[in-house]
Amino acid sequence: MPYSALLAPIQSFLQCETPDEWIVAATKKENLDIVLIDHLICELKAAQSAMFLIRKYAVDKESADALLEWLKPFETLIYKRDGDWRELADKNKLTKSMIPKSDSPYGQDLIDKMVMLIKEELHHFYQVLEIMDEYGIEYKSITPCRYAKGMLRHVKTYEPDALVDKLIIGAYIEARSCERFAKLAPHVDKRLGDFYISLLRSEARHYQDYLTLAQEICEFDISERVEFFAHIEAELISTPDDDFKFHSGVPA
Repeated sequence: MPYSALLAPIQSFLQCETPDEWIVAATKKENLDIVLIDHLICELKAAQSAMFLIRKYAVDKESADALLEWLKPFETLIYKRDGDWRELADKNKLTKSMIPKSDSPYGQDLIDKMVMLIKEELHHFYQVLEIMDEYGIEYKSITPCRYAKGMLRHVKTYEPDALVDKLIIGAYIEARSCERFAKLAPHVDKRLGDFYISLLRSEARHYQDYLTLAQEICEFDISERVEFFAHIEAELISTPDDDFKFHSGVPA
């Protein structure tokens, strides 16, 4: 497998592999629209989550407003069904450089890593729209699955522990996404398989960026919290799930 070197650290980070039953469901022709639409939403939510972290923890109001403007056309397309998706390729630009809040203990490293991640996620969002157009799949509203919510309910309520937990959860979501790209690639047509492998290559470091930030922010060793969320994540992936989505568990 040409991408096994990229996948090895991801597989050792995750406590379980994607169940075969999920792969069987995900590669059924009638489920292609759900897989792609949910993937599309996941890319936007990844950008939103990274943006929330910068705006809440690291930048001044002017920079926060610039960030909101950056994301607006992408959100408008999804939530208001307004705009032409083909124009989004020219809108993935930040209008000003981000400067950390003078009183922020997190500062430039959080900003730099998250801004890079946002740019990549929004680019991938556009690429999924391209593929949906090629396959004749129209966007429709779908309900979110239990996966992210199932981890977020365990986030601590005080800082900086809450931020650390959110970064660890971000790491698991990114790692699981990459693992699923690799699992799906051999079972779909070449166009889609090549796309999933390209995403694996570009996103493989994202989970490590999240973990590095979490440890930098925290004064104590985060390995215990990483292990805690490893169990939560693995349970969500390996147990029966009534709602088939990109990050769902075993199809019930």
